[in-house]
Amino acid sequence: MAKMKDFKQRFYYLCLSIFINAAGNALAISSNLGSAVWTGSAVNLSKMVNIPLGTTLFLYGIIVTLSNQLLLGQFDRRRFFSNLLFTLPFSYLVQFSEWIFDSLGVPTYDFWWRVILDIIGLFCVAMAVSMYSRANLIMHPNDDLAYIIRFKFTHGSAVISQWLSYIPPVIITGACFLITGNIYATNFGTVFALVFQGAMMKWSDTHAFPALKHHVDL
Repeated sequence: MAKMKDFKQRFYYLCLSIFINAAGNALAISSNLGSAVWTGSAVNLSKMVNIPLGTTLFLYGIIVTLSNQLLLGQFDRRRFFSNLLFTLPFSYLVQFSEWIFDSLGVPTYDFWWRVILDIIGLFCVAMAVSMYSRANLIMHPNDDLAYIIRFKFTHGSAVISQWLSYIPPVIITGACFLITGNIYATNFGTVFALVFQGAMMKWSDTHAFPALKHHVDL
């Protein structure tokens, strides 16, 4: 009975976090002041190769899922399929949520309103990552990458693991800029995420839905 109650709690927070994460990412993109680092690099890659953002995010997810298996050093079937299960609906939820925010006119709001919305969006992303990292049923492969680094290589440090996981998207964004001469979804919010997202995750671990505890399986 206790195990079933625990599973239901974890599943509830997982579902809630997927919607919060997609909406937060989309709000940051729509504000046009810089999004989370992985999402920003996906936007740049999407513009460069001219395919929809949702599809780009999904392809990203497949590549990072394979990378996670290499970091683990063994094939983890549950983790492999759960990463893919997460990334498919999430990728297109971001695209759909961005369409909603764009339809509401967010890109046309005054500058300071967009700054506030950008920060809110990025905080929502950090909070959502904390939530489904703690639930640890399924996770987006990008966040699972940080999770693996956090508990396997950095002694549980959310801040250091987050910074290390940002290295690939920063390289991709830089490469897109060198190739196209343009840069998208990379602005104030991107720097804000680079500096503070790990800290916001750490704060969320103990302050956002504190009844949800970490379920570590490494």
